[in-house]
This record gives sequence, C-alpha cells and structure tokens, in this order.
Amino acid sequence: MAELNSGADDHGTETETEAEEPAVAVDSVTKRYGEGDSGTLALEDVSFEAHDGEFLVIVGPSGCGKTTLFRIIAGLEEPTSGEVRIHGDPIEGPGMDRGMVFQEYLLFPWRTVLENVKFGLEQQDVSEAEAEERAMKMLDLVGLADEAEKFPKELSGGMKQRVGIARALAVDPEILLMDEPFGSVDAQTRDALHDELLRIWNETNKTVLFVTHDVDEAVKLADRVVVLQPSPGRVKEVVDVDLDRPRDRTDEAFATYENRIRELIGE
Repeated sequence: MAELNSGADDHGTETETEAEEPAVAVDSVTKRYGEGDSGTLALEDVSFEAHDGEFLVIVGPSGCGKTTLFRIIAGLEEPTSGEVRIHGDPIEGPGMDRGMVFQEYLLFPWRTVLENVKFGLEQQDVSEAEAEERAMKMLDLVGLADEAEKFPKELSGGMKQRVGIARALAVDPEILLMDEPFGSVDAQTRDALHDELLRIWNETNKTVLFVTHDVDEAVKLADRVVVLQPSPGRVKEVVDVDLDRPRDRTDEAFATYENRIRELIGE
C-alpha cells in the first residue's frame, strides 16, 4: 500500500531559486463579498503552491470557495487581501500566461473548430499562417485534427471539451487552469478525458491547476490534492498522491487515498 503523505512537497531536483519561485503561489488569500453582517467571507487566509510541471487538484465540498479561488488565480476577480504570484510576479488580471478551461464549453457556435482554437492567437501578434499551424498542431494533440472544419453543434460533449483544451493550449500558457471541466459529461466520457488530459499533460509539461468536487477524479489525476473546507474556504490539508500512473481505481492504495480525502472533507 502506498504511504500517505501530506503537506510538504518532495521535489529533490529543484534548485533553491526554483523553490523560492513556484509556478503558482497563493499567498494568504482572503475574499469577502459585501460589508458588515450582510457580507460573506468566501475564502480566508488560503495559501499553497504549485510547482513547474505539477498536476495540482483543488477539491472540497460545495460552498468551500473552489470557483472563487479559481477566478482569483485566473485574474477574473481580486482578493480582498493576499495575492497570487506566477513565478514570483503578482498577477494583475487575466493574462496569456494562464490558459482557462471551464465546465461550460464556451465555444463560438458560428466558428469552426479550427477557428475556435485560433481565437486566442488572433489577439496576439501572430500571422494567419502561424495561427493556423499552431491551432492545427493543438487539434492534432487532442485528437481532433479531422474535425477542424466542423462546427460545435456537430461535436459530442467530450469533443467540445477537447476543443476547449486545444484552444487554451494554443497560446502556449505557462499554467493551465481547469474549473470542473468534465462535470457536464457522462462517466464513460469522463474516464476517457482523464486519460487524454494526462497524455496531453505529459507531452506538454504544463503546470495544471484543476478544480473539482469529485474525490475519485482528484486521486486519478493529481500529484497533490489541496483539500478545502467550507464556511469560509480554508486549506484543510495538502495530500501527496504517491501512486504510479496509470492509476487503477480498484487498487487498495487508490481507495486509501480516496478515503483519507473524504475524511478530511467531512471533518
């Protein structure tokens, strides 16, 4: 059975400089909506780090502030106090250093698959030829090169989400942020997308921050799991998932991690 570890991360090959400047540092983030007794404290003093190339999953029950935290890291909302840094630099809003994938597919129905993937590149100083080449490369990466000229209405839910991943990766972000991206698909499709995402992660070596309420999904994907507790959202514990990939849900060690994380959520 794999040993359960929590808290400290063991990256023996990191230099001291890299350890001082993680890919993502969430530092004492607090978020309050409104003032006084009518206000709501969504997050309180949340701190953790994600290292370069790490697959970090944030998990917790409804009301723990997972999506609020995601939006702050994405630069879509500002914290009331604290800050988020990308390689040591405080974020000042959305940026091309962070690619985002949401539960809703958010594809433009009037644009083809290829045109959807090219969208972010059109906002940059990239030639049409280069944008098309990069978009096709990303579609090939997610296994959808043959669907480039189709429109979103012609795709399944799983295929739409793979287009969303390709679009996020096309601008070559340092960080891939994913907010419950597979929550709208059936269990069989979700399993296939897990395998596809892990393959893409291995090939691109991106740092991934993945938000979910599904403990099984967290253990299947994560290097480490940040467990949040609700009311307000706080870090309960960070659990290292010391399991080789691919991971088998029927393994006793897999179940041990699941049970431990469920216990932390329920405490």
